[in-house]
Amino acid sequence: MFTNLTIKSRNVKTGPIPVSTTSSESCPPECPLQGAGCYAELGHVGMFWRKVSQGKTGTNFDTFISKIAALPAETLWRHNQAGDLIGSGGNIDTGALAELVAANIGRRGFTYSHYDVLKNTKNAVAIAAANKAGFTVNLSANNLDHADKLADLGIAPVVVVLPAEQTTNTKTPLGRKIVVCPATIRENISCKTCQLCQRNRDAIVGFPVHGTAKKRAAIAAQNYGVK
Repeated sequence: MFTNLTIKSRNVKTGPIPVSTTSSESCPPECPLQGAGCYAELGHVGMFWRKVSQGKTGTNFDTFISKIAALPAETLWRHNQAGDLIGSGGNIDTGALAELVAANIGRRGFTYSHYDVLKNTKNAVAIAAANKAGFTVNLSANNLDHADKLADLGIAPVVVVLPAEQTTNTKTPLGRKIVVCPATIRENISCKTCQLCQRNRDAIVGFPVHGTAKKRAAIAAQNYGVK
C-alpha cells in the first residue's frame, strides 16, 4: 500500500496545504460509493489516485510518517483527498493509526473515514482515541439517518453526503445542525481558510454530491442502510 504526500496542493478546494492520497485498497467495504460515483475515482484526482494505487508514485507508510513528523508545527494538512485509513477487511490497522496520530502531534491534521464504527467497536475506539489525541477523523455518513446514528456515538465529528441541490444549511431528522461545506458553495473559501473539518465540533458538515457521476453517488448514498 502506498501513500503520497503533496506538500502544497494545487486543488482549489483544499487550498495550498499539504494533502495526502492513499492506495484505493485502503477503502473499507462499507463505503457504498466505491464504483458508484465516488468523485475520487474520476477526473484528475482519479488519474492521480490510480498512479498511487499502482505504486507508480508515493511512498511506503514509514516514509510517509516521517514526512508528516517533519512538517512545521501547527501545519494544517489534509490526510486522504482519496483513500481511507490503512486497514483491511473492514478493520482499521490500529497500530498504523497510532503511528499517524503520534506523527501529527503539534500539527493540525484531519481526515475522513468510512470505516464502520456502529458495529465494529475496535474501529470506534481507535477513532475516538485519534480525535482525543488531536488528529481529527471525521466519520463519513452516507445520508441523514446514518449521520444521526454516527453522531449519537459521540466519538468524533461527523460529515454527510447531501443531494446536489442541497446548498443551504439544514438539519438531520433528530434536529442536528448541518453546515454545508463552505468550499463547495463559495469560490473564495478552501480548506485552508475554512478549517471547519479540522475542528472537534457539534455541527455536521454536509457535502453535496459532485463530479460527473453525482447522480449515481446520490442514489448509492441515499440507499445506504435501506433494506
